[in-house]
Amino acid sequence: MNLLVSDCYRGAMTEGAQPSGEEPPPVKWLTGAELDSWLSVVRLMTWLPWSIDQQLRRDSNLGMVEYQVLAMLSESPGRTMRMSSLAEVTNASLSRLSHLFKRLEQRDLVRRQPDPADGRFTNAILTDKGLLALTEAAPGHVAHVRSLVIDVLSPEQLRRLGRDADRIVSRIDTSGIS
Repeated sequence: MNLLVSDCYRGAMTEGAQPSGEEPPPVKWLTGAELDSWLSVVRLMTWLPWSIDQQLRRDSNLGMVEYQVLAMLSESPGRTMRMSSLAEVTNASLSRLSHLFKRLEQRDLVRRQPDPADGRFTNAILTDKGLLALTEAAPGHVAHVRSLVIDVLSPEQLRRLGRDADRIVSRIDTSGIS
């Protein structure tokens, strides 16, 4: 059987896919134009983070998630944020964030300490060295983001892209994060 990606979205796989006697649930399969657009989004979701991660690693020895963590901390009051909040805004589990933090701590870019307001929580803190690493990484990162996304769209296209991305994100159930 020669299976094409388009078969998975246009309904060509439904033949024989259900046990005999059961009716498959009704599916509104993708049209050719919808499929083309969806596959473009899939390529964007796959290749854009990869390209950004590669640039950051090559130029700054930081991965994309590491950069995000440092950036979020840099914008927080006192360059401090609860680990649980940081996990939420970076879409990382506490376990994954803890492993990442351990690597960043070994490089003296961040540190952890109990939250003085509530010792049940741990605060993540951006160190001076971490702020310097972020400050040095930012120009190359912004130039790369600009070359990939910002400069290839008109201001109106960019505004629509942001609006449409927000509309899609608003439909994602994030309750299972962490």
